[in-house]
Amino acid sequence: MGYSGGMPPELQRIVQEQVPGKQISLAHIIANPDKVLYTKLGLDPAIEYSRSAIGILTVSPAETAIIMGDISLKSSGVELGFVDRFSGSLIITGTVSEVEAAVNAILDYVGGKLGFAVCPITRT
Repeated sequence: MGYSGGMPPELQRIVQEQVPGKQISLAHIIANPDKVLYTKLGLDPAIEYSRSAIGILTVSPAETAIIMGDISLKSSGVELGFVDRFSGSLIITGTVSEVEAAVNAILDYVGGKLGFAVCPITRT
C-alpha cells in the first residue's frame, strides 16, 4: 500500500476541542477507591486513604473549576486534591457523604445560579 497524502501516520496530530457553553460534563463519585488510585492521581495515599471517596468533576468554561473548588470546601469537609483552571478539572476527597454533599452543592450552584447545564452524578 502506498502513502496517499496528508500526514504520515507516525506524525498525525490529534486536536481536542471544547464546545463553547456552560456545562458540567462529568460529576462522578468513587467510593472506597483502591490505594493505588490515590498514588496515580498524585494524592498522598498515607493521608488520603483514610478518606473513603474521590469526587471528579469536569466543567466548561474551565475557570469555573476555581468556583467549584471554593463551593466544595465551604459545603462540606472535603479536601481539594486537584484544581485545574485550564482544563476545567476538579478532584476532591473525603468521606462518601462529604464528597456527595460537595458535588450536590456544586451542581445546585452552577445549575441554579450560573445557568449551567449539569449532568447527573454517577458512582462507582
